[in-house]
Amino acid sequence: YCSRVVAHSCALPSLSRLGIMGYGVFVVWATLLLNKIDSMEQDQQFLEYVVKGLVDHPEDIKITRTVDEMGVLLTLIVHKDDMGKVVGRQGATAKAIRTLLRVVGMKHEARVNLKINEPEGGMRAATGGAPVRERSVDEVLADLES
Repeated sequence: YCSRVVAHSCALPSLSRLGIMGYGVFVVWATLLLNKIDSMEQDQQFLEYVVKGLVDHPEDIKITRTVDEMGVLLTLIVHKDDMGKVVGRQGATAKAIRTLLRVVGMKHEARVNLKINEPEGGMRAATGGAPVRERSVDEVLADLES
């Protein structure tokens, strides 16, 4: 598969095939994609491309790019139903995306960081981390008495 990607650099695979083709071939594919993008914000474009391939609501993706003395900060906001797909089990998908963004940054001698914001209406947005469970007054009083 790798030789086909190298021979036909414009024929980029869909992200649904990532599990089939493996991490090493994905890095080769990602490198080919990065060589096709010529602007300074290629880290933002790369992130947008990867995330749009993962989510069900690509129209709700918002990425902001900030540059300061610490490097580049990409802030990602996705639809609340897509949060699990972007983060992955135990954060594996988010970690892989951050690793690829670090490679993009190294190519341009910049440090690229990714911040994934909890979307409006998400499970953890209202409480700063803990899921919200509404309880009746009777349930609260019963907890206080016990």
